Amino acid sequence: MTRLRLGISTCPNDTFIYEALVHGIPGSKLTWDVTFADVQTLNEKVLRGELDVAKVSCGVLPLVQKDYQLLPCGGAMGYGCGPLLLSAKNPAAFQDDKETVLPGKNTTASLLFRFWYAKTQGGKTPQVSYAFFNEVYDGLLNGKNAQGVVIHEKRFTWQRDGLGLLMDLGAFWEAETASPIPLGCSVAKKSLGQSTIQAVEAEIRESLASAHSRLNLVTDFIRKMAQIPDDSVIEQHIRMFVTDFTRDMGVPGRKALEILAKHVVL
Repeated sequence: MTRLRLGISTCPNDTFIYEALVHGIPGSKLTWDVTFADVQTLNEKVLRGELDVAKVSCGVLPLVQKDYQLLPCGGAMGYGCGPLLLSAKNPAAFQDDKETVLPGKNTTASLLFRFWYAKTQGGKTPQVSYAFFNEVYDGLLNGKNAQGVVIHEKRFTWQRDGLGLLMDLGAFWEAETASPIPLGCSVAKKSLGQSTIQAVEAEIRESLASAHSRLNLVTDFIRKMAQIPDDSVIEQHIRMFVTDFTRDMGVPGRKALEILAKHVVL
């Protein structure tokens, strides 16, 4: 048996994809020590080489590709699924004199905000700060933050909670690049060797197929891990972020990663 260190988030798309793998696929020659963490924390762990396999932000890929191999499956990529730039009040306008709170320095959401800002705000440098994704949202709700970029389950509750939409950063990316939005990707340490990496890829695909074969999208495991205990929100999340690109990113997905990489500061 080969024991590997896996890192994924607690978000419904990750737990949907990886549930069967985490619980153990019958006959598998792989066993897993699993770390559940915020995506920025996972990015940082991969930057330090602490995980063998992980789901990370596509924005961090250029920084780790020397030591990690991109896997064509298990990612989060698609259309109409990008992060949202929100304000604490609805309606509101973007306030360039106020900080924008981003969900982690290396997240794709932060890159997409900078991509939008560079294209629309006349070459200035944005004022930004960083927080965990749930803290970004809570700061908007309590008025601590004037504006911030929201991802994951919180993407589905902003209207209910009275926040304002300043920009759909994913829609802006699609309009500018004609490419799917490259949010997250799965990577494996190159030092594992190709035979083990191929086994990892096969296991991710089998785990995803197992999830799709179920009658119900939401399981107790996914519900327990989710930030919002609402099955309808969890289902929306899974349907939005688990796409055909999750099975295989293909040529369009790789093109999107190439475009995104041009905006990563190495």
